[in-house]
Amino acid sequence: MRNVIAMKRNFRSAAALGAVMLGAIAAAGQAVAAPQPQLFPFFLVPPMQYAPPPVQAAPSEDEGTIVEMPARLRRQVVSYATREAAGTVIIDTPNTYLYYVLGGGQAIRYGIGVGRDGFTWSGVQTVSKKAEWPDWTPPAEMIARQPYLPRHMAGGPGNPLGARAMYLGGTVYRIHGTNAPETIGTHVSSGCIRLTNADVSDLYARVNVGTRVIVLPMERRAELSGR
Repeated sequence: MRNVIAMKRNFRSAAALGAVMLGAIAAAGQAVAAPQPQLFPFFLVPPMQYAPPPVQAAPSEDEGTIVEMPARLRRQVVSYATREAAGTVIIDTPNTYLYYVLGGGQAIRYGIGVGRDGFTWSGVQTVSKKAEWPDWTPPAEMIARQPYLPRHMAGGPGNPLGARAMYLGGTVYRIHGTNAPETIGTHVSSGCIRLTNADVSDLYARVNVGTRVIVLPMERRAELSGR
């Protein structure tokens, strides 16, 4: 009888020990399965952030236009015999050149666009005003011929007067830039003298208010000026 009682006690002890061991194993399994906390969250890779679009470059002065200028129309220093003083501007209308006299038998030559047939003119004027990125107000005569033209246009890359303008006396004519550089070397305007924006900016820096401007007629070549 004593042996039976002892065996029952041993069985209960073993069962209790087994239950404890099973509980420990289960707890260990749960500990393994549970996600581990991040002790240093700042080492995590940050989420992708919105990248702003690249800033668009400002438009060029001759906006959106790539023109390969013929060699003869490119700005260059040339031999030029004249009795006019250094600083004088001479417009060679038939050959579509503008000369800025340097003196000593030399001048800077620019390719230009001039008046179309029936709109060329000649004479001597002085620069009465200078303007950067000038506004454009077409004269009444031009609007009468081309009523679709705007009555006023603010200065800027899209303005027909381009980057710079030099006004000639009290006339409606100007030496100015253009947003159509492909027209340089042609007879296309209503009488104004046009240069590329790069060239007119260069000339603008050299010319002062009061500068003498000689516009030669179609039938006279600039090489004869001053002779």
